Amino acid sequence: MKIKLQLAIFNALTRLIVILVLWFTLPILVEKVIYHNANKDLIEKKQKFISHLDKEEINDFIERNDKTETYASFSTLHSEFLQLSRLPKQFAPNKTIFITEPRIIEGEENDYRILQYDFIYEKMAYRLEIGSSLSEIKDLTFTIRFFILIVLFIILVVTFLMDTFFIEYLLKPFYKIIDTKIRRVNEPDIFDHTPIKTHSTDFQELDSVLNQMMYRISELFKKEKQFIANVSHELLTPIAILKNKFENLLQNNSLDDDAIDKIAGSLKTLDMLKKIINNLLLISRIENHQYVANETINLKELLFDLKDDLKDRIEENELTFSMNLESNFEFLGNKTLIHILLFNLIVNAIKYNKNQGSIKISDAFLNENYILSISDTGIGMNEKQISKIFNRFAQINSAQEGHGLGLAIADSIAHFHHIKIEVNSIPNEETTFQLIFPKKAKS
Repeated sequence: MKIKLQLAIFNALTRLIVILVLWFTLPILVEKVIYHNANKDLIEKKQKFISHLDKEEINDFIERNDKTETYASFSTLHSEFLQLSRLPKQFAPNKTIFITEPRIIEGEENDYRILQYDFIYEKMAYRLEIGSSLSEIKDLTFTIRFFILIVLFIILVVTFLMDTFFIEYLLKPFYKIIDTKIRRVNEPDIFDHTPIKTHSTDFQELDSVLNQMMYRISELFKKEKQFIANVSHELLTPIAILKNKFENLLQNNSLDDDAIDKIAGSLKTLDMLKKIINNLLLISRIENHQYVANETINLKELLFDLKDDLKDRIEENELTFSMNLESNFEFLGNKTLIHILLFNLIVNAIKYNKNQGSIKISDAFLNENYILSISDTGIGMNEKQISKIFNRFAQINSAQEGHGLGLAIADSIAHFHHIKIEVNSIPNEETTFQLIFPKKAKS
């Protein structure tokens, strides 16, 4: 997951946590504020009622002969009520309390915020209760809660989008450094040392350090190329001199058969050493991009030429060789290197095949990628062997001749051409090498 998305998600989660906290706490705070205002309103009504209370109203209450000795007044919608009750004398006068409880008013039960006030009027004890319905408060609380949820959700979405665009803008120099510089580490000669435009000192420092590092890598790269050229001259030249001397010794008639055999063995060793050096130099030149890939290569023609070149080896091992190529595929590359790549893979299929076995070459397109398959009915490989076959000097079977560089060379050439190699094998049954060409290749 990219860092910009991680930062955006983190910011969104923190805001979501804030929203959840507000969702649960804000209604409580709103409720306290509303209760405070309701209590204040009830106190004002109590004071107004007490200030207008006189003996005549009390007498009216007494003349009602109400057994409950209670006087009550209700609003039309039952949103408020006022109730006056006579109390025994054993109570604490001038005491005001607030309670919240349900009351049944004319057969209808509602929750009320109730002020209870106990007082004495002309030596008689009374309790005044003034209630205000909570249904409106609950409706108001729900409305506020719903409104807050909508507002906070909008804020969450808007800030998430703003964060995403801002982080994208903030990290733009970082991705530019990756695209134009870090991915070109393997190609120091074409590395772009132009400073990246950014207002972030961190990215400026990163860009500066990368430029300094690539300057050093470029110098080392040049020295490596020079070293390879020197090795090519310094090692191959003495080998050629030794080989020439041994060949001249063979012309000496005074040598016995044992000496001739030793000289012939030495010549064979020199040839093997020369081949190993040439292969290592080839790998180094490929990995150092000392080849150009600007030739149009027709795979079908190249494979038919290879078939003719290897005809004797195929017949010697009594192998059946078949090619089923449906596409006349062409792409840009280095023809000499692709020839070496295919040659090594086909020679491998011959070398590790069974007598009277078969080699099959076929092609196909998958997801716009051209795929060339080279299959053989040979000794096969297990997973451990497959994981090591592209290592230098790795040999699948010690009984076979070779130096273990053929597939290493093939892998280097494939990497140079951005070709992916996949290997599928069943021990003692078959092995298939698939060359997956990039989509940008033309066909």
